[in-house]
Amino acid sequence: MVQSVKTDSTDEKALLKGLAVNDRKSVETIYKLFYNMVQTLIINNNGSADDARDIFQETVIVLYEKAKSGSFELNCQLKTYVYSVSRRLWLKKLQQQQKYIPNLIGLDETVPVEEEVDNHSLRNSEFQMMEKALLHLGEPCRSLIEAFYLQKKSMTDIASHFGYTNADNAKNQKYKCLMRLRKLFFAELKNNDV
Repeated sequence: MVQSVKTDSTDEKALLKGLAVNDRKSVETIYKLFYNMVQTLIINNNGSADDARDIFQETVIVLYEKAKSGSFELNCQLKTYVYSVSRRLWLKKLQQQQKYIPNLIGLDETVPVEEEVDNHSLRNSEFQMMEKALLHLGEPCRSLIEAFYLQKKSMTDIASHFGYTNADNAKNQKYKCLMRLRKLFFAELKNNDV
């Protein structure tokens, strides 16, 4: 038996706060409330169950980024926002595959979310370019950058681990590595713009 769950704005704000701090129950609730709606949208518009999973996951990421920003103010029902983001992401995917259908089936009330989706796509693209640049960076720079920025190690720990005489020498090396990474990233960015 499928349960219909109605949320009010207080519940939705609590869900968004929970999502912003990676609260598992909030994430599960968002899936329970909205996944079937998104799956129906995608399947009714030339998509598969796998497409629906991908689009819903991206939608949750967009929602997470918005909730985490702290400045996000929901000015419609959460259901409408999720639907609008999913619809926009699906339209973009169809356009990329040259399967765009101007009149999507099942258009309910939507809100403009193009900017959020475009920002999400741009950020994804930049992350992919940064990942490529990191791969081309080489050792020990890659490990040093990852130790500082991803593993959040102190410069003293990094100096000890990498064999630098002190934290200042490690900091200078990190700076040189960042400059190399920056150069690689912008070269990658330039190659993708052409």
